[in-house]
Amino acid sequence: MKIHEYQGKELLKQFGVTVPRGIPCFSVDEAVKAAETLGGKVWVVKAQIHAGGRGKGGGVKVAKSLDEVRQYADQILGMQLVTHQTGPAGQRVRRLLIEEGADIRKEYYLAVLTDRATQKVAIMASSEGGMDIEEVAHATPEKILKEFIDPLVGVTEQQALNLVRGIGVPAASQADAVQQIKNLYTCYMETDASLAEINPLILEGNGAIKALDAKFNFDSNALFRHPEIVAYRDLDEEDADEIEASKYDLAYISLDGNIGCLVNGAGLAMATMDTIKLFGAEPANFLDVGGGATTEKVTEAFKIMLKNPKVKGILVNIFGGIMKCDTIATGVVTAARETHLSVPLVVRMKGTNEDLGKKILAESGLPIISADTMAEAATKIVAAVK
Repeated sequence: MKIHEYQGKELLKQFGVTVPRGIPCFSVDEAVKAAETLGGKVWVVKAQIHAGGRGKGGGVKVAKSLDEVRQYADQILGMQLVTHQTGPAGQRVRRLLIEEGADIRKEYYLAVLTDRATQKVAIMASSEGGMDIEEVAHATPEKILKEFIDPLVGVTEQQALNLVRGIGVPAASQADAVQQIKNLYTCYMETDASLAEINPLILEGNGAIKALDAKFNFDSNALFRHPEIVAYRDLDEEDADEIEASKYDLAYISLDGNIGCLVNGAGLAMATMDTIKLFGAEPANFLDVGGGATTEKVTEAFKIMLKNPKVKGILVNIFGGIMKCDTIATGVVTAARETHLSVPLVVRMKGTNEDLGKKILAESGLPIISADTMAEAATKIVAAVK
């Protein structure tokens, strides 16, 4: 789960990370009023979407008068903001953050994330803040410093100091920066985040360290512990089909291909997508119906896949363990009839009640194409679509 920048800054502030004063807005008039409330002579008008690169896409503007606040708010609010993370379709801007200006002397990068390789928490820092960290990693990897934190110990003073000195924070500001790192780590751990990123973390003219941006990803499996974070969820920023799928406990992710996939088990689903690509086509989705799929769940899965106009065929690949093949077969037949399926459908099933499942499909009278192996199933659906 992702949240907006202003929501992330609310969390950071709760854990003692210094952030600029800012006010979220949903209209141009609210934006002007927010600037008046904040006071000062310079404000930043920021688009709020779940994607990075907003500045490059025209979603962040510095205003030096209330008239400019109004002008930029009017430009940004409602725009279809295209960044390197939104894809060519972009994302509609429905929220703004009006923030006080900052006296930026230097920009740094700081992030806390889960490192699966070491089974520890990694804190990354760089002197190259404000840039795409991917570019920095590719061009100058030596400028990215890492400290690996044992969750049972927590971040130590020395580890934080290594990072602070390594990215060149001036001596007078190092104690502040060390505390900011410790506070960010605490925030990351206490909220069950999988990523907490500040880009840029800035050094102000007066020597203060401040988080000028905030990006959070949270472990969805831990959200039951954090109703206050669930309340931040913005459904407008999420794929409508993925939201619908979650209502039926289906793991669904939209992709760009034209072959819909319905599979039980995440590993088999990944292998199925790989097989489709191997035989020259592209999957339209990842869809894991899980081990306890019912006829209703399979029917809803079909409906969700078929909402995508790019889907020109469907491949069902089932390994019957806990999930019985006859249950899936019944669901497939019901779904095909309810949705008036008009695209090719290939079904491959192995395992528990396999023969019964195949019998249900064969006696359905529907034009279902059967396959015994994954290679055969992929070959048949690719041929049928072409």
